Amino acid sequence: MNRLRLIAILLVCIAKTGIAKEGYHINLKIPAVKDSMVYLVHYYGKPLPTIYKRDSAKFNSKGVAVFNSNDTDLIGGIYMMLLSDHQTYFEFLLDKGDDLTINVDLDKLPQGLKFKNSPVNEQFQDYVGFLKGYSAKQKALKEEYAAAKTAADTFAVRKKAAGTSKELTNYRRTQAANNPGSLLSVIFNALEVPQVPEGTHYLADGKTEDTTFAYTYYKTHYWDKFALNDDRLIHTPIFNAKLEEYMNKLVLPWPDSVIKEGNMLLEKTRGTKEMFKYTLWWLTKNAESSKIMGMDEVFVYLVENYYMKGDAYWLSSDELSKYIDRAMKIAPNVIGNLAPEIRLKELGGKEELSLNNLKAKYTLLVFYAPTCGHCKTEIPAIDSVYKSTLKKKGVKVYAVSTEADEAAAKDFVKKYKLGDWTTVWDPEHVGDWRSKFDVYSTPTIYLLDEKKIIRGKRLDHSNIADLLKMLEEKNSKSKK
Repeated sequence: MNRLRLIAILLVCIAKTGIAKEGYHINLKIPAVKDSMVYLVHYYGKPLPTIYKRDSAKFNSKGVAVFNSNDTDLIGGIYMMLLSDHQTYFEFLLDKGDDLTINVDLDKLPQGLKFKNSPVNEQFQDYVGFLKGYSAKQKALKEEYAAAKTAADTFAVRKKAAGTSKELTNYRRTQAANNPGSLLSVIFNALEVPQVPEGTHYLADGKTEDTTFAYTYYKTHYWDKFALNDDRLIHTPIFNAKLEEYMNKLVLPWPDSVIKEGNMLLEKTRGTKEMFKYTLWWLTKNAESSKIMGMDEVFVYLVENYYMKGDAYWLSSDELSKYIDRAMKIAPNVIGNLAPEIRLKELGGKEELSLNNLKAKYTLLVFYAPTCGHCKTEIPAIDSVYKSTLKKKGVKVYAVSTEADEAAAKDFVKKYKLGDWTTVWDPEHVGDWRSKFDVYSTPTIYLLDEKKIIRGKRLDHSNIADLLKMLEEKNSKSKK
């Protein structure tokens, strides 16, 4: 009987231990704060002010608030305690299974924290103290730089700045090496910036200087110490900035390059929950909102190869449908595709005019609305470029008036002297040109080559001539 009771007690202890490892228990003590709410919040990829609430508690009359959770889905990271004024807060590290006590002196934040049962937070507080001293040095160096009067003075300040920067790097590296696997170590490694080897570097011949060495080295080693398979890094303010620098500053802004690098990141984060989710969301948003021509191809690729294959697990069926519908509208008119055929009635006539039958070295496909305010400034500007530059290079214009008002369209053509253009309209609303060319605003402008393959889209008067010049140069080189 005694043995059975002992086994029962052991099972209860094991069960409690298992629960503790899944959730967290936090005793927060701030004697200066009583009978008010406090919130446990965390980052999600981005820095402040982007934070999310995880839990809440209320201080009792003695200034004690208790957070207790058995949730199995806790992800560690840099968390904050945010007081009810929504201005006072402090950061600390929280990981699955933590059971800790935090004593807070509000007058001494951010260093006025004492932790019980949390060595990693004691190390984190040491780092906060180090950063305070580092910031003071940086401020002093800034003042020295402003006061520098000679080139020698400026050089000396820059040398000091490089030294203090190395101090910060060495501090993080030492702490990471001394505490391998800890959350703080993972964070310090994630903050690591590739250090390009000094000196002159040469190509394989050993004689020619490699002028791209620094860029290539930096890009190649960019993710070396960033644990892309560790979800805890999503609850830090680091990942978004890393993605931004890598994808928008280091990766060449060509669809093939962006798709290749995006696939690499998604492959490295696959198997995680939040890192993969954030990466796919960020890559999709970045492609969809990009001002760089051709990035819509990246958006279509991501939807077809990830969203439509069940990887966007967090989306509802309605939300998923919106992505798919958007990709389907864009897919037919990505750069490099054959332009869909348009056959509409000639403005002022009865004959239907075909886009494919318009013989030209290049075709400028223009969708505009006669009553559109922006069209009234942009279309004349396009026509000016056409008459001065494009026409003599074999460009013809196929224009679609997007409104079923023939009189307004005729007045527009007459007013802006667009007689050289082939202008059509759709009085019966029978054409599907709007969906084929994703015309959701006007003007919308495409450049097609002799075979009616799309070579440019979402153009305006300021970049058409430059694009044409680039295409001509590319064609010239390919013929040599």
